[in-house]
Amino acid sequence: MFYTDGKLQYPVHVEAPNPVFARALQQAIGGVEGEIRVALQYMFQAFGARGPAKYRDMLLNTATEELGHIEMLATAVALNLEGAPLSLKEDVASDALGGAVLNGMDMRHILSTGLAALPSDANGVPFDASHVYASGNLAADMYANVTAESSGRALAVRLYNMTDDLGMKDMLSFLIARDTMHQQQWLAAIEDMGGEQAVLPIPNSFPQEKENSKFSYVYLGHMSDGSLPEGRWSSGRSIDGKGEFKAQVSEPLGDVPSLAPAHPDGGAQSEQTSRSAIRGMVDSVHDALT
Repeated sequence: MFYTDGKLQYPVHVEAPNPVFARALQQAIGGVEGEIRVALQYMFQAFGARGPAKYRDMLLNTATEELGHIEMLATAVALNLEGAPLSLKEDVASDALGGAVLNGMDMRHILSTGLAALPSDANGVPFDASHVYASGNLAADMYANVTAESSGRALAVRLYNMTDDLGMKDMLSFLIARDTMHQQQWLAAIEDMGGEQAVLPIPNSFPQEKENSKFSYVYLGHMSDGSLPEGRWSSGRSIDGKGEFKAQVSEPLGDVPSLAPAHPDGGAQSEQTSRSAIRGMVDSVHDALT
């Protein structure tokens, strides 16, 4: 069950309502970096969590907090929309440039919600959960969560720098701080599971002797000039401590693919249904590559 006392997690104040900033805040609600995304991500990771209960409890607690962040941002959107023009005539009367506020607003804030927030991003695209990652692998999910909090913090910083409203800066400062904590939280969970050497490679339940170990720790270069960018990934001990990095130019190990002729009833051209024609096409491709 989920409970609420109707109060905000942190105060939300707007000193000078700005309908255009309300649109920008929508990205933090329904964008791919936003709070709906992380709330659902942590929630579904928790719903499917198997293993030690403490990880499920942590995920559910954080998902619930993110629901509170959605509420804060939705409140901020509504407060920024107070006093927004509802007609072009009203907008022109209050703006020497004519229509600047309405042109910068999300029209659905007027037409669909009556000056309230939407479950969508700053371009009005509804949130569709395509960036909610819940793999069933605890370590993989923790790394995905670090990425989610990192991109979310980057967005919050950009919003902070977009506004001069002290109330909005105060709210965003709180959200930025929580993103800092959550980045640390997910990394701490990985450490709690034994750290990178214990959890990598993911899934660590698959025996590494069954993978083609020749390619487990080799950095493959695909630059046309044969160059190999050097870095931590190309030499030295691997991060999981189970191998040594090396680098080599990637070379094709397989032949040119050869498919059977198209089925006569498949709607292809007659030339595609002839095996000799297909063989000729493959030979010409091979000759071009060699």
